[in-house]
Amino acid sequence: MKIQNTFKQRLMQDQVQYGLWLSTTSAYVAEIAATSNYDWCLIDGEHAPNTIQNIYSQLQALAPYPIQPVVRLVEGTETNIKQALDIGCQTLLIPFINTAEQAERVVQATQYPPNGTRGVGALLGRASRWGKIQNYMEVADESICLLIQVETKQAVENIDEILKVQGIHGVFIGAADLSASLGYPDQPEHEEVQKVIKECIDKIKKSGKASGFIATNPQVARRMIEWGVTFIAVGVDTMLYTQALDERINLFKPQISSEFNNIGY
Repeated sequence: MKIQNTFKQRLMQDQVQYGLWLSTTSAYVAEIAATSNYDWCLIDGEHAPNTIQNIYSQLQALAPYPIQPVVRLVEGTETNIKQALDIGCQTLLIPFINTAEQAERVVQATQYPPNGTRGVGALLGRASRWGKIQNYMEVADESICLLIQVETKQAVENIDEILKVQGIHGVFIGAADLSASLGYPDQPEHEEVQKVIKECIDKIKKSGKASGFIATNPQVARRMIEWGVTFIAVGVDTMLYTQALDERINLFKPQISSEFNNIGY
């Protein structure tokens, strides 16, 4: 039994991969999403109420399908990373990396000693298929794809040093947090924010790492791809669900739906 990470392989080949954000915490919804033609999906443990058990169930639901799961942890502690890797996550997205030192610590947490600090115990669980993947500890590090988020003014100021860290395979730009940090809250399309995003993408690309983004607006998504983004989420399950619900009821009760849309929810 071999370990493969096709998401990582395609990133290394500079292939654009289209993703879907999963925020419902539901394995059932995750499996429905997996029947579509997305290349990858993000199981969100930062801004969705996912537990390690929810994440585990969604990984199981996605496993029979070609779609590749990426798991965003609530924060990049050694304990969180160890648990996620032990249940079979191969690609992790770690939020709020602001310095090269932080980036180095999360790299260390994904790798076994003597190269890193990952706790030894995956042979007891899903990551090694309960011990059926031979020499798991020798081959596991190569299968891990580590993505980090740059989403603050501090991170932008330190991006040159962050990009020098070996073991980081991709950098995701969090435009919402970044716009707030730069002094333009809720204005990711502000020209100053866009300028910073473009500069970051250029630097990430030059470093040989992959750059990532989320853009539910198709025009923004296409612009980011033109700028060099290679893994991009183009939809969010909760948003697509609410949009579909509104579109359907608007066929029959447009005035009622409009009233609800205007009360701020």
